[in-house]
Amino acid sequence: MGAGVDVERWIAVLRRTLLTILGLQLVLAVTMSLVDSYRRRGKKPKPFPTRDPETVKIGDSAVTTYTFGRDLYEDMIAAIEGAEKQILFETYIWKGDATGERFKAALADAAARGVEVYCIYDGFANLVVSPVFKRFPSSMKVLRYPIYAAGWRFFDLRRYGRDHRKILVVDDEIGFVGGYNIGAAYETEWRDTHVRITGPGVWDLKRAFADFWNLHRRRRLRHSERPLLLETASTWEPRIRVQRNVPRLWMFPIRSMYLEAITRASTNVWLTTAYFIPDQDFVDAMKDAARRGVDVRLLVPLKSNHIVADWISRGYFSQLLEAGVKILRFKGAMVHAKTATVDGTWSTVGTANIDRLSLSGNYEINVEIIDADLAHELEEIFATDESNCVLLTRDEWEARDLHRRFTESFLRPLRPLL
Repeated sequence: MGAGVDVERWIAVLRRTLLTILGLQLVLAVTMSLVDSYRRRGKKPKPFPTRDPETVKIGDSAVTTYTFGRDLYEDMIAAIEGAEKQILFETYIWKGDATGERFKAALADAAARGVEVYCIYDGFANLVVSPVFKRFPSSMKVLRYPIYAAGWRFFDLRRYGRDHRKILVVDDEIGFVGGYNIGAAYETEWRDTHVRITGPGVWDLKRAFADFWNLHRRRRLRHSERPLLLETASTWEPRIRVQRNVPRLWMFPIRSMYLEAITRASTNVWLTTAYFIPDQDFVDAMKDAARRGVDVRLLVPLKSNHIVADWISRGYFSQLLEAGVKILRFKGAMVHAKTATVDGTWSTVGTANIDRLSLSGNYEINVEIIDADLAHELEEIFATDESNCVLLTRDEWEARDLHRRFTESFLRPLRPLL
């Protein structure tokens, strides 16, 4: 009897201790975020090098790369203004600033002239956006992905993913996909990567939008009770593949896509990501590639817009550097791109970061392209970004102070949440 009471007491003590530690970790994370936000007030990012849009032909399709928001937005607006039949527009963040208003006006004008306009945006990501901005003309069909989508299914993990995708498809002819959200800061202050696709490669982007719309339409939302119907594509481009994470269906092919490419690599793996918080299997794949002589480079922000993510990410650096992975940190501005190239033939551009939320939590979309010319262009983009990076050396990393080592270790248990 006494032994049983002692065990229960120790379990209770252990539970309280673990909850206290978790509470302290969360308090530290929130405090760091608030302090960092205060320090950033009034500070403007520094200019960074970019490349002009470049178009590569792939069969009957063409892919154009964008590394500066203003160039991308101009072509997106031009496509919307030239639309004749249908516009499918989806974004994670849609700011209510001048840039956001410009997109809203262009979409409303298209709907007013008879174009079918469908829009999707994430409710949680736009909590701070004015409710006035989120009032749309009745001619537009708008689906606000709910802040809380689980309803009474509290324990159904398939219903907790955010809609982190960014897609624009116009008239079955032009498609855009990549890391850019919609807002003034992204237009000039963030380094990101997007692509425009024309030709048969557009079809899969349209299907991705329609599948999401039909999966999440709600009768309580205006117009969204009607399914978005598609015709069957007559042609397709096998070298351009669209990979989609669909939490509701428990489908997460983007992580597998990356792992397959890294595991096959024999020459180089150049990977750019805004937030690097993968699972250990992903890290091991990168380490194994570097140890067999592959040139593995990881390009991340020196300081991202999420300081806690930065600290947690640094917890992986020791083992990566020991294996021979080169870690490049982009200085002066936020790099938000989600791209990779492997062996000069395989490449991907999309919305998925290398973290748990993107690889096994959120709705994401990446385009996977097998083409040497496009891979070469993305390698040129990587080299341009690398010119604005600081290379992290193993000696420099091992010399960091005790405070930094403690903070990295203390925040490590939060990895599954990011």
